[in-house]
Amino acid sequence: MYYAYKYRLTPSDAHREELDRHRDICRQLYNHALYRFDQIPEDAGTLNQRVRSIRDEIPSLKEWWDGLSDVYSTVLQTAVMRIEQNVKGLSALKENGYGVGQLTWKPPREFRSFTYSQSGFELDKKGGQTVLSLSKLADIPIRLHRAIPDDATLKQVTVKKDPTGEWFATFGIEMDREPPEPPANPERCVGIDVGILKYAHDTDGTAVGSLDLSDERERLEREQRKLSRKQHGSNNYEKQRRQVAECHADLRRKRRDFLHKLSNYYAREYDLVAVEDLNVEGMMESPSNSRNTASAAWRTFISLLEYKCEREGTHFVAVNPRGTTKECASCGVSTEKPLWVREHSCPACGFEADRDANAAWNILSRGLEDVGVGYSESTPVETALPVDTPVSAKRVVEAGSPTLKERTASAVSE
Repeated sequence: MYYAYKYRLTPSDAHREELDRHRDICRQLYNHALYRFDQIPEDAGTLNQRVRSIRDEIPSLKEWWDGLSDVYSTVLQTAVMRIEQNVKGLSALKENGYGVGQLTWKPPREFRSFTYSQSGFELDKKGGQTVLSLSKLADIPIRLHRAIPDDATLKQVTVKKDPTGEWFATFGIEMDREPPEPPANPERCVGIDVGILKYAHDTDGTAVGSLDLSDERERLEREQRKLSRKQHGSNNYEKQRRQVAECHADLRRKRRDFLHKLSNYYAREYDLVAVEDLNVEGMMESPSNSRNTASAAWRTFISLLEYKCEREGTHFVAVNPRGTTKECASCGVSTEKPLWVREHSCPACGFEADRDANAAWNILSRGLEDVGVGYSESTPVETALPVDTPVSAKRVVEAGSPTLKERTASAVSE
């Protein structure tokens, strides 16, 4: 399997200047390659052939382009091959019905990274500290907050500058071992309903509270108001822009840390995990509550959960979310419920449950049906509970609380 491990770099001022110089050379080469790509007719070959023909011009460019020889060869090649990736990205958007334009030249602020592929980089120890040795650049100190597995093969490293001015290195590693196969008859199964008031409510009766980022949002709003009062392009504007970028980075780090720990818990503790295949992009177009929907980052949670389940050998099932809240988990009768009604009470069979708990049981039922594992035709809630048993959250875990930290002690934030 292929994974990405991200680490923080701690370059000196001289290192930062050299990193920026290499990044800008790659940016200029990309813009030149894009200019050449636009001159090649589409019938001259496939997309890959046209981009490779431009990549093969790099040796001749070094004869008159001062500074191009200062950058490692594979870094220059990957900068040119970005055009192929970007064109494929635009084509995918166009196939999905989006109106797309064409690729444009990159200004300095939009070209933030360059990549060493296969060779030209090495992790080493010098002067009692771990450094990332980059060919034709420098030995840059790196914070290895977690070890890279011994059986992993380093395939590439991408060096990127964040809007805050910090530098990071992301290693693409390939594992020699294959992930374990999911069990044929999973015993520990869970359905998860995600929401705003409670981030996750599962069929084991655990409700995880949403992450409280109100203080971070208030700080971001204050810093943005300060930025609006600065003269664009001035030194004070640049300093304040970094403050705003740091606020965004703080929000992003806390949210992803929470999502990594929560998804890692479910992937490791269960044999089968069922979630809703939400159309978050469509929900974002709604005029109401779009800010909370964006902050919840449900699509990120589902993506993290999917790859962690694959890594741990856990069944991952994304089910159709339509009707999971309205249907009764016991008898299947659909009942209309406005958003403010937080309890499910079935008029047909009398089954009562928390609204989110009922949805979680429906999600698990659909997940078991999609996987086709060895279960009876009765719904999981019928098997687990009598009809007249009220179902609600047995445990309400607040995000960031000691209880959540204990339950995710084995989680590894990635």
